[in-house]
Amino acid sequence: MTRGFFATLGLSVDAESLYRVIMREPGLQVEELAIRIQLPPGHVHDALGELTRLGLIQPSWERPGHLHLVDPEISLTSLLASREAELLQRQQAIAAGRAAVNDLIAEYNGRNGAPSRAEIKYLSGLDDIRTHIEVMGRECVSDVMAFVDGGPQTRENMEASRPQDQAVLARGVRMRSIYLESLSNDPATLAYVNWLTEEGAAIRTTPVVPLRMIIFDRRAALLPVQINDTSMGAMVLRQSSVITAMCALFEKLWEDATPIGVAPQREHDGISRQELSLLRLMAEGNTDEVCARKLGISLRTERRLAADLMARLNAKSRFQAGVLATRAGWLTDDVAARLP
Repeated sequence: MTRGFFATLGLSVDAESLYRVIMREPGLQVEELAIRIQLPPGHVHDALGELTRLGLIQPSWERPGHLHLVDPEISLTSLLASREAELLQRQQAIAAGRAAVNDLIAEYNGRNGAPSRAEIKYLSGLDDIRTHIEVMGRECVSDVMAFVDGGPQTRENMEASRPQDQAVLARGVRMRSIYLESLSNDPATLAYVNWLTEEGAAIRTTPVVPLRMIIFDRRAALLPVQINDTSMGAMVLRQSSVITAMCALFEKLWEDATPIGVAPQREHDGISRQELSLLRLMAEGNTDEVCARKLGISLRTERRLAADLMARLNAKSRFQAGVLATRAGWLTDDVAARLP
């Protein structure tokens, strides 16, 4: 056992030295102990008092006037458990203090209109982004909401996220994520999502998500600086009005999304929700590359789906396919309103 361990238990250097001597050579008198650890008898008496107070030694019933070393498996384990309980209480007090401080800051800001910390923090580089996700995950106490775009997730991302997700869920935090339907095409991503649900997370899917986003405790949101290029970095938003709007967006998409493991329903004329989403993207004038990225599918798959839809609609162009799909009643009114 190292010095760091004994210090954690609250032992002084003298008490630790004395404890090690008593463990190796039980039965030594105070004078002998003082010689062994090279301390004055008065310091030895103080250290013995410390060990007794911590329950590591106690007066012997069999040999009056002598001290008995308590079984370390009992004494040290009990002392460590006590320190763990104290640490937990301090952590809970700190969490309560943080919440109180946030409330006071919000009250002050409401009266003075001058926030004490930046409402937008920009992050550059994968290391910085992952560090902030880890920190915000540790501080999260109620719920996490996430849009996960990009289709199949990289092995590195899933390996980095697994211990963080597990720790958050173990604390009883509610975790909900909306993935792309195309995740079913990638066994590794599907296996990770199934593991998340077994750990207690709620997962749903939808053909398209508006952007990559994570909201922590409805107080902070992490999202990319540029929606179409996550390599440009990310930002942390804390503006309450913006967070409220983003939470409302998530709840709306969550209501319409399909629970993981349930086959997505087909809409008009047997067309799938993914095909409908592709038609909307085509009607908006998006390129094949953009459509593929937003759906989380390969460019080859996107072009095959687009060609099939154009053939079914007897359309000669992608834009005409959107117009004909609207006339057929396949697209919603908001898309139809933008078409001639």
